[in-house]
Amino acid sequence: MAVPAALILPTPLVPPPSISIPSATTSPPSTTSSPSPSLCLAPPPGSGQNLFRSEHLVSGSPGIPNAGLPPGKPVYSTPSPVENIPQNNECKMVELRGAKVASFTVDGCELICLPQAFDLFLKHLVGGLHTVYTKLKRLEITPVVCNVEQVRILRGLGAIQPGVNRCKLISRKDFETLYNDCTNARYVESSLRRVGLNVCTDSRA
Repeated sequence: MAVPAALILPTPLVPPPSISIPSATTSPPSTTSSPSPSLCLAPPPGSGQNLFRSEHLVSGSPGIPNAGLPPGKPVYSTPSPVENIPQNNECKMVELRGAKVASFTVDGCELICLPQAFDLFLKHLVGGLHTVYTKLKRLEITPVVCNVEQVRILRGLGAIQPGVNRCKLISRKDFETLYNDCTNARYVESSLRRVGLNVCTDSRA
């Protein structure tokens, strides 16, 4: 049976499916693109940690002492030599514990020759001069470094060996502190040996 032509809907009136698909697919890009600003504001954990650490390096945190700041001179660092001027290079022999030692007066302070005082008073108490310097570090005593002229004078007087080109000076007060530390350590060691205990000499003592 034939259908009247008026009842047949024309096919061009049906919207093609391709027109509705873009409208459905355009919304996801807007939702997926929204997290992008948060990604820029919050860097990955690795980079964020590096930025945090670099911030501390610049500001200098308690966990990183003196980080990012001008390096301060440590307590135990070697100071600069004594200024090479005539008044600092006037050497005289002074009496120390019944012996004569060479000394210089620097900025009104009398400084004695440390290697010479070691040979006279400490050599039989400690293992060597390196042990003396270790003790000075522990006692927070910083000796004074001789200048080249003072070293030449001390060599001429026989206070130090002819081939030595460096020397340090120490005040009487600091020497007494060093001497007492050496004698006390020696006394403790001798007491322990008397009671039969083995003593292990520690170079840091």
